[in-house]
Amino acid sequence: MDLLAQPLWAAFAVFGVTVLAIAAAGTAMAQVADRLADRSGLGEAITGGLLLGASTSLSGFVTSVSTAWQGFPDLALSNAVGGIAVQTAFLAIADITYRRANLEHAAASLTNLTQGALLVGLLSLPLVAGLTPPVTLLGCHPASFVILIAYLFGMRLASQTHKEPLWGPKQTEETRTDVPEEPQGGRALYVLLARFGLLFVIVGLAGYALGQAGIAIAGKTGLSETIVGTLLTAVSTSLPELVTTLAAVRRGALTLAVGGIIGGNTFDVILVAASDIAYRDGSIYHATSQQPVFVIALTIMLTAVLLLGLLRREKYGFANIGFESLLILLIYLGGTAVLVATG
Repeated sequence: MDLLAQPLWAAFAVFGVTVLAIAAAGTAMAQVADRLADRSGLGEAITGGLLLGASTSLSGFVTSVSTAWQGFPDLALSNAVGGIAVQTAFLAIADITYRRANLEHAAASLTNLTQGALLVGLLSLPLVAGLTPPVTLLGCHPASFVILIAYLFGMRLASQTHKEPLWGPKQTEETRTDVPEEPQGGRALYVLLARFGLLFVIVGLAGYALGQAGIAIAGKTGLSETIVGTLLTAVSTSLPELVTTLAAVRRGALTLAVGGIIGGNTFDVILVAASDIAYRDGSIYHATSQQPVFVIALTIMLTAVLLLGLLRREKYGFANIGFESLLILLIYLGGTAVLVATG
């Protein structure tokens, strides 16, 4: 169905249905991923970053790639990077819900720190690419290939730090370590993988429908692609991260909760590279306006604050909320206000 040819209410109806589908599938994903972390032997941080983070980002991936292919560069990039920004804000919300201590204190993990540093590096590449000549290789900017290679190298590094850490966080009475609750292997592992695969397909289909709804809403309301991407499609495709993070916190899988957000954010930078590959009119980094660049810079700032919180590991903060969570929420809301005011 061509939503551009339908009335505005139809686009919002599709938008609402897909949001509900993504939220429901995301809840189930958190439960399956926690068990897979034990059964596979990968641990919560790696499972959160690779399996849960990548899978819950699938809807955003499909949204960005499909909109880039159809010639909407601002919507594609703002959806990808806007998702990283709002997911970081979701982690601050999860910190508010965990009342025993600050989440960043309890979920201490060297792997999460490694992935956070990798995220900052990956986010800087689109900014650098936009300031270089608009050269292309196989129809996309060479920086996109660098992003893919850097991601694979960074995840290998994160896996190595999980297996052979050379230093680690100080243990306190509130530190929740990643201790497997189920034996590795067994028939249950394959059942869980099959269930996860089904949820994977549901989220992917919902992501495509959401992208089409976003295009229609932008065209019919006159809102900029960046505002629609950052505030509508990015928030909606990021709902699995919010749901899975809150569900993981309730289950006590704190490292999985933090790793799912940071790992999902790291994976979302691949959405930027994939969008460039899908965009057929040259380098997507040179086809976008200044608004997506603002969102990228804002996201780097949010990630830096999160890393400071993970390093500082404040045990208790004002109203039992870490200083980094408060700053993240303020920066995100302030950045959103600036984006709307200038859009």
